Amino acid sequence: MDVGIGLPNAVRSVDRAGIVDWAQRAEAAGFSSLGTIDRIVYANYESLIALAAAAAVTEKVRLVTDILIAPLRRSTALLAKQAATIDHLSGGRLVLGLAPGGRPDDYEVSGVDFHRRGRIFDAQLDELTRLWSGEGGVGPAPVNGRPGLFVGGRADASYRRAARFADGWTAGGGGPEAFAKGREQAVAAWRDAGRDGEPRTLALAYFALGSRAEEDAQSNLGHYYAIAGDYAEIIVRSAVKTPEAVRDLIAAFEQAGADELILFPASHDPAQVDLLADAR
Repeated sequence: MDVGIGLPNAVRSVDRAGIVDWAQRAEAAGFSSLGTIDRIVYANYESLIALAAAAAVTEKVRLVTDILIAPLRRSTALLAKQAATIDHLSGGRLVLGLAPGGRPDDYEVSGVDFHRRGRIFDAQLDELTRLWSGEGGVGPAPVNGRPGLFVGGRADASYRRAARFADGWTAGGGGPEAFAKGREQAVAAWRDAGRDGEPRTLALAYFALGSRAEEDAQSNLGHYYAIAGDYAEIIVRSAVKTPEAVRDLIAAFEQAGADELILFPASHDPAQVDLLADAR
């Protein structure tokens, strides 16, 4: 199983070091991917722009949105072009994890109907496929035909979308047991769609290491997920905060069948990259 690390693009007070220095350290440490999470109504760095900055200072590490809320990008042609540009600049390293998301405030400020997000997303997946194949003249051409593509979510439609349009499915949160159940559904949908082999599957978890681990998890994860009410505290508690817990979590997701686990930080201090590398 590959182990990636998230960029702290959604950690409060993130700055250039939390993207550029972080990305360089992560590549040097041998992490498989750099991930981003997405939101509009928050003081975070926008995912594609953060990955473009990371692409400019790295050579090999994959660049993964896990996930990007696609329907908030009202112009699918522009989204296709932005993604293709990063993919081209990075030598084919972009992997788009896409999903409809679930925060009404992001939709309200974006002028998109929250209740139509699933239908909008279905249309986008179809349009992205056509645009990346050359229809409409939207370029540049992605390096390998299209960027890597994953669909996130746990609704039945999510597994069907992954099987129809994508390379696989991303869990977008939850522990190893929940991931294993979702993976079973993703594999079943893959087979129902007549796809060969099995979908590649991604998992996401949070970490905070060092002397400020508890404080960072509470301050930053708790704040980011405050909209979720009491569930925010569950997310704070789920973050692994010791080297032993990191290793146990990696082993559990590997046992559950994940092809890659991306660990997202609760701090923007680039020293967290080295702490996670040592723990791993």
